[in-house]
Amino acid sequence: MNSSPLVALAGYFALLSLFAVGGANAAIPEMHRVAVEAMHWMSDRQFADMFAIAQVSPGPNVIIVTLIGYHVAGLAGAAVATAAMCGPTCVLAFVVARTWDRFKEARWRMAVQAGLVPVSLGLIGASCFVLARAADHTAVAGLLTAATALVAFATRINPLFLFAAGAVLGLTGWL
Repeated sequence: MNSSPLVALAGYFALLSLFAVGGANAAIPEMHRVAVEAMHWMSDRQFADMFAIAQVSPGPNVIIVTLIGYHVAGLAGAAVATAAMCGPTCVLAFVVARTWDRFKEARWRMAVQAGLVPVSLGLIGASCFVLARAADHTAVAGLLTAATALVAFATRINPLFLFAAGAVLGLTGWL
């Protein structure tokens, strides 16, 4: 087996890209499993930090893939991981889009579209769980995460205010 990190990054992200239904965030649990648990490329904390950086950076949230690649193999790793994550899905989207409109009234198309909604929501929910486990190392941090999720779900408060409140709690030593 080839032990090159570039080959590992290319193969892993090319395959993962085809299963990232709902975008890169839907694939976070699998990225975490491979990067932290299987390949030991980074720790839980490093992964959570990279996710946070990817979320606050301008641009698409697929930036986490670039950060993982960079961590593993520098600039070449960043380029390979990003191309592997984006390339196959772009080709697949191009091919599917060319035929998808032809079947806009087909029952199977409507069933596929309806079925992909809960799959995407489930994958994104799993991503939230994995990230919370990686970032919350105390009971107070876990409670803060749960409270933030509940308030964000139940109210129309801008999540940035909730994040700012969490940052203040962290700065003051509560977390």
